[in-house]
Amino acid sequence: MAVTLKSDKSKTKTDKTDSTTFDEATRPPYAVRLDHVSKSFGRPGAQQLVLDNISLDVAPGEFVTLLGASGCGKSTLLNLVAGLDSPSAGSISVPYGRPSLMFQEHALFPWLTAGQNIELALRLRGVPKNQRRGEAERLLDLVRLGGAYAKRVHELSGGMRQRVALARALAQASELLLMDEPFAALDAITRDVMHEELSRIWSETGVSVLFVTHNVREAVVLAERIVLLSSRPGRVVEEWVVHIKQPRRVEDADVSALSVEITERLREEIRRHGKH
Repeated sequence: MAVTLKSDKSKTKTDKTDSTTFDEATRPPYAVRLDHVSKSFGRPGAQQLVLDNISLDVAPGEFVTLLGASGCGKSTLLNLVAGLDSPSAGSISVPYGRPSLMFQEHALFPWLTAGQNIELALRLRGVPKNQRRGEAERLLDLVRLGGAYAKRVHELSGGMRQRVALARALAQASELLLMDEPFAALDAITRDVMHEELSRIWSETGVSVLFVTHNVREAVVLAERIVLLSSRPGRVVEEWVVHIKQPRRVEDADVSALSVEITERLREEIRRHGKH
């Protein structure tokens, strides 16, 4: 039975330094660590427990996917890691500086060009003005949108907009990239292409990724490790290490087999919590 936790401020901590450097001897072995994190919403005496006792590490350079049914607290967890909210109990440590966050919607400013949207992130990071244009163009090349610097948002397809949003997230030069169902609104073919592109960019940059989805095959195609959360309250109920060689496609036999296994486990969780 779920027990609603009372907020214990003495035990609640979010450690997010804006910029930290480490030598090899002191370099933490994780890009983010969640230690017995819980989150409740609502007024005292009528709180709803959304996340319960979550402990999870993401190693530097690791790609981890959070998987679970809608409403299990995946996005809430990502918001906690991003520093947009605070846990009710437990601690979160992000030792290498503030993470970057990519949402389901591209959230681009329509009055700016693709390149100017990226330059805005560079300006906020403190990149000198005379370097921003070149860096924005480099990032557009990285996401295979070379030559799109001057294009307005309305001139870009859905997939192209998400590429610009990804380039803007990478412009923050964070060692941890948080992605909240960024491809959910795309059609199937465009989503498959974006999976390939994200896998390539992750491999080239070495950034750590914590990726939220409710799409099992998407999780298997992308992740090195898949973490399954139960229905509300969200708890870690199982993990899979994915040993399938990249690049992966949704139609690959190994991807299909693991997807079936995880889907059945997800269905068990949903049935156990009475969700339909």
